[in-house]
Amino acid sequence: MKLHSSLYGAVSRCGKALAFGILSVPLSVSAAKAETVVIAALGDSLTHGYGVAQGAGFVPQLEAWLIAQGHDVKLQNAGVSGDTTQGGLSRVGWTLGPDVDAMIVSLGGNDALRGIDPAVSKANLAGIVEAGQAADVDVMLVGVQAPMNFGAGYKQDFDGMYGALAEDYNLTLAPDFFAAIRDLPEDQLRALMQPDGIHPNADGVAAIVPVLGPYVVEMLEQMQE
Repeated sequence: MKLHSSLYGAVSRCGKALAFGILSVPLSVSAAKAETVVIAALGDSLTHGYGVAQGAGFVPQLEAWLIAQGHDVKLQNAGVSGDTTQGGLSRVGWTLGPDVDAMIVSLGGNDALRGIDPAVSKANLAGIVEAGQAADVDVMLVGVQAPMNFGAGYKQDFDGMYGALAEDYNLTLAPDFFAAIRDLPEDQLRALMQPDGIHPNADGVAAIVPVLGPYVVEMLEQMQE
């Protein structure tokens, strides 16, 4: 994990204070405040929190879950409704601000709905991952599953690209954003989804987060190695 600019500033200020004999706040306190891991969540409407109240979307619920598990994290919501992998690639540069330590990438659903060639989507995701790694940012990939609209071959190629990317780039992979609720009986699933049948409601997000959260924890633990 790269050194936070805020941590560098804290150490620099303490060093100057020591030189003049005026340090009154223990370094351990200042440094502890600077150890928060900043995670950018780059995605589409599922990340952005489409259709749910502020504070009830995926990013705030995931942040709250991680904090409840004892992790000192701050999540940045970089989700844009309707975004494709191409859109994510076009804005990954400004998503990777100087304070970002890690990035969750959850893109591809809109590509699948539009029938975009999986090879194109895979190349876009690879570009996003490479941008993150070039910035010394740890990357976690979240997969989605394509519907059968464009045939079994398309679905196989699309669904398989996430695992292939994770292997090629040694990434933490959560294979399916909807894994927690996908196989529920229809009536239970309907209760966790918005009327469009595409986006989870606040209760749906609450069911999804505890299943995706451990993958984020896995990434955080790898960052400490």
